[in-house]
Amino acid sequence: MATIHHVTLEPGKLELLAGWLPRQEWFRPGGGELVRAGGFRLDDPAGEVGIELMVVADGRDAYLVPLAYRGAPLAGAPEGALIGTSEHAVLGTRWFYDGVQDPVVREQLARLLRGEAVPQMQSESDTADDSVAVAPVADAAVSAAADVAADAVEPVVRRVLVPGGEPAAGQVVAGYTAPDGSAQRAVFVADGRAGAAG
Repeated sequence: MATIHHVTLEPGKLELLAGWLPRQEWFRPGGGELVRAGGFRLDDPAGEVGIELMVVADGRDAYLVPLAYRGAPLAGAPEGALIGTSEHAVLGTRWFYDGVQDPVVREQLARLLRGEAVPQMQSESDTADDSVAVAPVADAAVSAAADVAADAVEPVVRRVLVPGGEPAAGQVVAGYTAPDGSAQRAVFVADGRAGAAG
């Protein structure tokens, strides 16, 4: 289980994302200042990588950014994967990566979709987040992709959140605060194989 350190980061996550988000093709500029709007964490069984599915919102949209926190640079990281570095009061320099492009995060998202990982509270250590609804990949979805191994789930992150209801098979639904201040729930992650993403 990850230990949450309630200390300062310099620069903070919102500052890092304020510089990184506008360079992403799915970001819509002009929405205003970013604020925290929800999310949850996942554990890395090896205890090496911090994993947070962070929701930020501006005045118009809510964005989901899976974050990977590492104690050293990610070898072979794709161009654009590094969000930035920050100084942690306890852990020292941390390298923040876009989790969509981080192999450890992708594996834990696949485990989540298979019902093998437990979502954790964003700001509390060793505490499951029961508000996150996971509908594991159904046997039917696996059968429909006969040429794909049962464990070859393809996590697709919904970068721009759209309010929705309960998850279908192979989806993860969680809550967040919409730009208008209302409490909403949306699909955060889905299995991207044909017929499973919904």
